Amino acid sequence: MNDWLGLEGKHVLVCGFANKKSVAWHVATRLEEAGARVIHSVRTQARRAELAKLCPQAEIRVCDVEKQDEIERLAQDLPELAGFVHSIAFANYSNGPRPFHETAKEDLLRAFDVSCFSLVNLAHALKPRLSKDASVVTIGISTTRMAAENYGYMGPVKAALDSAVVFLAKSFSSDTRVRFNSVNPGLLKTSASAGIPGYLDSYLFAEQATLRKSALKTEEVADAVLFLLSPRSAGVNAQSLVLDAGMGSNFFDRGIVRRATRPEEGA
Repeated sequence: MNDWLGLEGKHVLVCGFANKKSVAWHVATRLEEAGARVIHSVRTQARRAELAKLCPQAEIRVCDVEKQDEIERLAQDLPELAGFVHSIAFANYSNGPRPFHETAKEDLLRAFDVSCFSLVNLAHALKPRLSKDASVVTIGISTTRMAAENYGYMGPVKAALDSAVVFLAKSFSSDTRVRFNSVNPGLLKTSASAGIPGYLDSYLFAEQATLRKSALKTEEVADAVLFLLSPRSAGVNAQSLVLDAGMGSNFFDRGIVRRATRPEEGA
């Protein structure tokens, strides 16, 4: 195997498997193809059982990031890590979309705890297990400056995650060469996204807004994560890599404008 990425034989922790559509699953698959030794961290025993069915040889730990004792136990039971991937998020959309000013405090704080602070908490707990030049990658969103009503308070939470990446990179730089970056994809076809109210319409619009008129694939996100995990990206630190197939530069696409202003003409 041509180990261009420099990941062969190295241990990488991947947090956040939910199912075969999840970013974490695709990242782990790509890591294994690159020869890395993947350790999974999942939230529940049920997730562990599901992953074990898909991948019987997988090395799996259970860690609910809302429980401090489980984070500490995870950190005690790991080999030296070349990096870890944080692909964890949670939002309570059970009551449907609400105006942002009606956000419930308990929903916002829990979403922040699971989706953002868990990165800080895991980084702190895992620091003794990280090699001196390890790489940490989290999953953000392509923009936090666009107020998508159905995404609601998760926009500010993901903005906090972007900021946490920068502050973690600075904090760790005092005595390590550990890097922190995020991959910030556009809209993806994942089961987690499907839980967002009105997501399908947003996804279909986003697909048409890309320069290639084709939606971003989860495999493409995984490939970007692998690059940031690898020594090939050694000079990249405290950055947010936007991966949106050009969507952010294409909102005045003539086809989209025509359909919005002259719907009688059709596509």
